[in-house]
Amino acid sequence: MAKKLVIKVTAGADAPERCSQAFTVAAVAVASGVEVSLWLTGESAWFALPGKAGEFDLPHAAPLPELLDAVLAAGRVTLCTQCAARRDITEKDVIDGVRIAGAQVFVSEAVADETQALVY
Repeated sequence: MAKKLVIKVTAGADAPERCSQAFTVAAVAVASGVEVSLWLTGESAWFALPGKAGEFDLPHAAPLPELLDAVLAAGRVTLCTQCAARRDITEKDVIDGVRIAGAQVFVSEAVADETQALVY
């Protein structure tokens, strides 16, 4: 079993079920003691900003702010460098605990020993 989980979420409000699944899996993994690195890319990049997760709504799904808080508390959340730049998001704009990093960091995390990578 992988001891680390790298999750890349590419969807936001444009594909709410896929987005919610990624955040749910990340939060459940953290709660299960798995080391989690959640990557916000594409439309999920907006959730790196304060208050944006609270605007997300999907019936019968856990609230996105709670899932994000769970991952931030015990895992790592990273905003894609290019996705941030395309949206004029800088490090001073993001929620405390969110870092901005690029593909090189993602690849190094994803191919590390005992790591499973998932993309939603």
